[in-house]
Amino acid sequence: MISLRAVTVRYGSTPAISSMSEEIGPGEWVGLIGPNGAGKTTLLSAVAGLVPHEGDIRVDGAIVSSLSPKRLARLVAYVPQQPVLPADMTVGQYVLLGRTPHIGYFGFESAADRRVCGELVDSLDLGPMSQRPLATLSGGEMQRLVLARALAQEAPVLLLDEPTSALDLGRRVEALELVDTLRKERGLTVLSALHDLTLAGQFAERLILLAGGRAVVTGKPDEVLTERSLTGHFGAHVRVLCSDGDLVVVPQRVR
Repeated sequence: MISLRAVTVRYGSTPAISSMSEEIGPGEWVGLIGPNGAGKTTLLSAVAGLVPHEGDIRVDGAIVSSLSPKRLARLVAYVPQQPVLPADMTVGQYVLLGRTPHIGYFGFESAADRRVCGELVDSLDLGPMSQRPLATLSGGEMQRLVLARALAQEAPVLLLDEPTSALDLGRRVEALELVDTLRKERGLTVLSALHDLTLAGQFAERLILLAGGRAVVTGKPDEVLTERSLTGHFGAHVRVLCSDGDLVVVPQRVR
């Protein structure tokens, strides 16, 4: 579903992503992990068609750089770290923006569009605030709202850049469980960047550890989330434990 071939992204003369090649299959959830500045956000932005790149990026066989914004939005939904949120727009109006790729240039939202958005708003516990302006929302509420808008696009590819960073622990798991449920029901392909390594290991089927703009380790969570790899590339001492079949990454103090 997502194909990267020798992809390089430069900011000026400095490469943020260096000659990266990867194949992400339909319905797969791949997690991007790595220290700050490793290139996670840059890679997601390139797949979303937001930054120029060298090499070849294809989604469902289509070259990303050749697609119109409307066509690309029907293939790829993107949840950025810092979305634009118009203060006077209501929650319901904002989620409806996710239906824009499915509406003609002079058309209006249909009853089906409103139903899709209403179901997502309810599933993310945003229903009681559907008429509230965005300026009144908390950070966690805004993050759920942006996720609802992206899911409303019903695109086959979902890009998530730290989608749970403003959520408390319970809400993090709820949001990711919703993504996983929809992934399985709709066959979504998910590419996500997550700082929480434990959650990354629990939800992603495969992980890519980025460092210095390169994929340094790729594989199943238990192959990537090792004490040696994480300590070496994050510059921190960690322990990786197994609890009820799930990997748990625990930072260790240096005494």
